[in-house]
Amino acid sequence: MLWADEGAADAVTAWWEADAGRGMAEAGECDVDVMRMDVVRLDVMRLTVVDPRGTVSFVAHTSAAHALTAACAENPATLGDLLAASQRYDRSLRDAVHRGLAVFDEHNVPGDTRAIREQLTTLPPREAPVFRVLDEATREASLQPVRAGVILFNLARKRIVQIVNTEDPLRRSGEINYHNGRFLSRRVFQYELPSEWSIVP
Repeated sequence: MLWADEGAADAVTAWWEADAGRGMAEAGECDVDVMRMDVVRLDVMRLTVVDPRGTVSFVAHTSAAHALTAACAENPATLGDLLAASQRYDRSLRDAVHRGLAVFDEHNVPGDTRAIREQLTTLPPREAPVFRVLDEATREASLQPVRAGVILFNLARKRIVQIVNTEDPLRRSGEINYHNGRFLSRRVFQYELPSEWSIVP
C-alpha cells in the first residue's frame, strides 16, 4: 500500500513545513514559517496504468494522480517510463510500485491468482496491494474506486480517464507540488501535456 507517510492507518497526512534557519534534509523544499505548520490531509485513490505489456493497479495518495498526469508530458510508452518520469514530481512512487510488483510476482502467475484474489477479498480496499491484471477478478478490482476515486492512465491511447475523482480534477497543464516521500513541499514544477493526450471527462 502506498502512503505519503508509511504507517498511516487512514487518510495520509502531509505537512507543509519550513526550513527557516534550522536546516532540513530537504533543503529548499519548504519555506513557510517554522512557527506554523499548515496540515494538508491527502486521501488515497486507485490508479490503474495500461501499457502494451499489460495493466497494473495500485492505491496511492491523491497527489500521485497529479504526479502521473504531469509525467505523461514526457510521452511515456510503458509503466516503467511513466514511473521514471514521475520522480520529478514524487520521490517515492516509482520505488513503491516496483516493490509492490516484486511481491505480487512472487505469489501470483497467470492461471493462479489465488493469493491476490484472497487479498482483494479480505483487505480493506485502501490496503490492497499493487497488482497486475491477470484475470476477471483483478480486472474488476482495477476499475473500482478507492476512497477518492479511480483514475485510468492508458499510455497506448494517450488518454487519462477520471472514472471517479472526488478530489481536484486533473488538468492538461499547470503546477504541481513536489512530494518528497513524506509530505508535499512548496517546491513547484510546471507541466503541459502534448496535444495528442486527452483527459476525460
